Amino acid sequence: MRQKIVRKTSESEIAVIVDLGPRHDEPKKGLKTPLPFLNHMLEHIIWRGEINLEVEIKVRDFYLTHVVCEDLGQTFGRAIKECVGQRLDEGVKGFGFALATIDEALSRAVISFENRASLHLHHPGVVMPREVEEILSEDLITFFEGFIQGADCTLHLDLIRGENGHHIWEATFRAFGEALRSALQVRPWRKGMTAGVAGPIRLEMGAGE
Repeated sequence: MRQKIVRKTSESEIAVIVDLGPRHDEPKKGLKTPLPFLNHMLEHIIWRGEINLEVEIKVRDFYLTHVVCEDLGQTFGRAIKECVGQRLDEGVKGFGFALATIDEALSRAVISFENRASLHLHHPGVVMPREVEEILSEDLITFFEGFIQGADCTLHLDLIRGENGHHIWEATFRAFGEALRSALQVRPWRKGMTAGVAGPIRLEMGAGE
């Protein structure tokens, strides 16, 4: 399965390709954002999510880190939403849970695709770094805010422990990738089912009385 989404605004043009087929030989070569640390985080999604991901970004006039992260998150989220939708008849799970670590850092991610865009990030006892590798933590959070908007999903991210800012974000993106991998798995018993019992949303449009 291969899904391409292109998102164009007056500020940027972002193309995202999600491929759920066999692993590419050099998967990180397709990551072309202007932010090295963001590319590194996307690489964690590739490895833990077991997906192929290609990203290309064209920014008009000048780039703002906030815009790059949010718009990329929305585009990637929409591509994943399409993948989930296409796998409904096969029995896609649509929900996933994961813990991930690197050294002293530990994070948890829980995701559910139920057409309910909601992000909940908690880090009690963990000091959120203001900046890591020349990118603000608030911009990395904006990536996840964009993702849940594009994917129409609920996402909980819990930063359980960590001291090194680089490790804190690596553990978080690893957990997110693993939860995503679980959500994209197919269980034949679940054919036609959704993550929640309400099922898919169907809206009837009309001109009114």
